[in-house]
Amino acid sequence: MSDKQRDAVDRMVDAYEAMLARVHEAADTAEKKTVPWLREALSSARDKAVELEELTREEAEKVSNYVERDLHEAASFIADTGQGLRDWLRFDWQLMQSRMLDMFAGMADQTSAALKGFAEQARQASVYRTGEITAPGVLQCTQCGEQLHFEKTGHIPPCPKCKATTFQRQPAEPESS
Repeated sequence: MSDKQRDAVDRMVDAYEAMLARVHEAADTAEKKTVPWLREALSSARDKAVELEELTREEAEKVSNYVERDLHEAASFIADTGQGLRDWLRFDWQLMQSRMLDMFAGMADQTSAALKGFAEQARQASVYRTGEITAPGVLQCTQCGEQLHFEKTGHIPPCPKCKATTFQRQPAEPESS
């Protein structure tokens, strides 16, 4: 990857985190936490990224879709399993950047009703592709089963084992008591 491409990916990773932070900030002040409200907050965060010239309109749309996909995936996992966000992320809290962890945890707590509304859509939109940005967690190659571990928000590369380009998020295995 060239320096120019790496800079573009870094900008999109930074924008993902900033967009998630803006949605989280909006959740702190919103009284009604519904699916339409969450979509409006995400749209506002996307528009703000363009307004501040952090991203082009096209890039902001992509990052917004990545944030929404990950919120859908988290909602689906939480709704289906009753487990918490920690289990969805599948990482020890100590490995996570505390800022990202706080944002995701806050979003999960504050918008649980809205996230549950995303659950059905999430089941249909849970494919992750090379070139996209994803939240922390484990993605598994749909071709060979190789797992990619993301300890922080990152760019999804091709599968290191088979070079395939599609993945699915892997839920955490239940912790033994």
